[in-house]
Amino acid sequence: MIFIVVKFTVRPEFRDQWLDRLSGFTEATRREPGNLWFEWSRSVDDPDRFVLLEAFHEDAAAAHVESDHFAEAMRIMPTMLAETPDIVNVTTPGEGWSKMAELTVTPG
Repeated sequence: MIFIVVKFTVRPEFRDQWLDRLSGFTEATRREPGNLWFEWSRSVDDPDRFVLLEAFHEDAAAAHVESDHFAEAMRIMPTMLAETPDIVNVTTPGEGWSKMAELTVTPG
């Protein structure tokens, strides 16, 4: 699986619009064959920082980057960003999340 984490810092005037303006991109990506997840989070320390966790089957990532919705997102994102995003992109074995061995919840 290809696992990607991207940190986006948006300009303050776009912080409340970011997710709405990218909702079409988000929904289209989640519907792509081979998409395992595409999840947005917002930093608890910086209201202008958004983190995207995404994962694809290895054979699906190229189609994602070549899609029309990806091209449209790449066109509109820079207009709202304060800086170039940081990214981690790795290929890892597996098809999803594993349970954390060090922390197990017991029925209670």
